Amino acid sequence: MTLYQAVILAIVEGVTEFLPISSTGHLVLVATLLHIQQTDFVKSFEITIQLGAILAVAALYFRLLTRNFHIWKSLLTAFFPSMVVGLVFYKIIKTALLGNPYITLLMLLLGGIAILILEKRYTSLKSHTQSVENVTRKQALLIGLCQSVSVIPGVSRAAATILGGMYVGLTRRSAVEFSFLLAFPTMAGASALDLYGSYSSFSGDNMFLLGVGFVVAFFVALLTMKWLLTFVKTQTFTPFGVYRILLSIFYYLFVLA
Repeated sequence: MTLYQAVILAIVEGVTEFLPISSTGHLVLVATLLHIQQTDFVKSFEITIQLGAILAVAALYFRLLTRNFHIWKSLLTAFFPSMVVGLVFYKIIKTALLGNPYITLLMLLLGGIAILILEKRYTSLKSHTQSVENVTRKQALLIGLCQSVSVIPGVSRAAATILGGMYVGLTRRSAVEFSFLLAFPTMAGASALDLYGSYSSFSGDNMFLLGVGFVVAFFVALLTMKWLLTFVKTQTFTPFGVYRILLSIFYYLFVLA
């Protein structure tokens, strides 16, 4: 992997990590487009640069994360299902799912359709949880169960948690913010698990690329998060659903086929 390729992947990670369009899916598709061979290091790079995006969460919500103990109860409750699924299916996820553009495109397509359907139904539901500080253990667990499905590339952790949050009673903004915060333990855990199993294969050059990717992903993710919080004040997630569907179709027809 070249420095140019590392920067491109980091930008893609920073933009897509918190949007309901699948960061892992986009990394797989961009890597395929750039002819980046899916080595163990590249797969680890794609997971580890997420730490840069996660640091953006800590920077944006530092006061909440350090002063509110209740929010950690909710986050750890929501994190538990993904932790179990990740530990049990780690080898299958990394060897059979990550890096597979066909599975990614299928999940992008199905996820886009799901967003359109669920958004249409959401208008008839009532939201009563206005703040992430008021999320209950039951709501957190249900959101966590939704998140556990996102181990499949293309599903999108953000889409699963945001839509899951909306359907258990959170407002759009609170669902988005809870999704941001839940990324902190989830992606930190995933990255730590992967680093533990792969660090011995890293060389000095690889560590440099990881460092560059980390910094770029951090700043791009911070800007993206702030933009999304403004976007959801007046807009639905329907455009993301349409984007996912069009991307999967055009990528298959003009790149893979």
